[in-house]
Amino acid sequence: MGAPDTLLAKLKRRIASAGAITLEHYMEACLGDPEFGYYATRDPFGAQGDFITAPEISQIFGELIGLWCVSVWRNMGAPSPLRLVELGPGRGALMADALRAAKLVPDFLQATDIHLVETSPILRAAQAKHLQATPMQPVWHDRLGDVPEGAAIVIANEFLDALPVRQFERRDGAWFERCVGVSDAGELTLRTAPTPLETLDILPESVRIVVKDGDIAEIRPGVEGLVQDLARRANHHPLAALVIDYGHRKSAPGETLQAVRAHEYSDPLATPGEADLTAHVDFAELGDTAAKNNLRVHGPIPQADYLNALGLRERRERLMEKASEKDRELIASGAKRLADREQMGEHFKGMALTSEGLTPAPFADIPVSGNNT
Repeated sequence: MGAPDTLLAKLKRRIASAGAITLEHYMEACLGDPEFGYYATRDPFGAQGDFITAPEISQIFGELIGLWCVSVWRNMGAPSPLRLVELGPGRGALMADALRAAKLVPDFLQATDIHLVETSPILRAAQAKHLQATPMQPVWHDRLGDVPEGAAIVIANEFLDALPVRQFERRDGAWFERCVGVSDAGELTLRTAPTPLETLDILPESVRIVVKDGDIAEIRPGVEGLVQDLARRANHHPLAALVIDYGHRKSAPGETLQAVRAHEYSDPLATPGEADLTAHVDFAELGDTAAKNNLRVHGPIPQADYLNALGLRERRERLMEKASEKDRELIASGAKRLADREQMGEHFKGMALTSEGLTPAPFADIPVSGNNT
């Protein structure tokens, strides 16, 4: 009997048959392979998983987003039905907390349908369990495009960072795509394609004009398709999409691909399918793409500014009033982790993409603070 099949073995066979694969295709396999992909085979969230996201850190995060959704819905004119959509909902903690906070406005809940865009059967089961006490039954979809037409609020918390990236290396005045091949020792390794990139249009202009040999350019092809889906909806119905993720405000050369396993950074090529692969979100490129598709762009602003403007401090104090001493410590440390600029408060940012005529709070009222990186 031969050795059990693995994603590593599957990738090696693919490379032996067709040659080195792009980094984008490597990430797609690592995260989404139906047999061995990271999200298809495990629940990666929480202390027992590989990483913890904001909704798992503190209930305040989801509650504030829930109240933000109510505010946006009112600004839309209180449409019914409203499609409340979450992309990559994790275990469902954010949506559960958001709906609990939204109970303060029964009319909002009565108007709302819940739609979760999730491809992992394991995570769909976790979401169903987490949301079983909510007042409405969620509907699951593989793609945003499958969500029924109508007014929509779309939440994407730490979703874009997991969309696969392509990387290009500047060499001898030209750009060569970085690919994954197999070394003589039988290990996965990065190498560049033998021929240069034919057109530079896919690279942000700010990256193309100030570069030197050895620089790395990183792009995320899936962003354009997502933005086009949002724009199609916004052409016919009120729409607001909230993107919260870690990344940079300005496009610049650099490599940001990283792997996380058991809360530690690891080599992205070492254990395919066994580690989470992500890359920083280029908010400048996201905003430019949205604007070209006739969406209104608000932000980005630091997560600290966004959450504090929505009432993080006040909600923290309210929760601590009736909490035990142990729980007060957890509430305070969770809120600090979300908003402290040395932790998630500055590195994570929020951006809203909307249809014409919508300016969601608090983007219109917050001056951008911090640096521009």
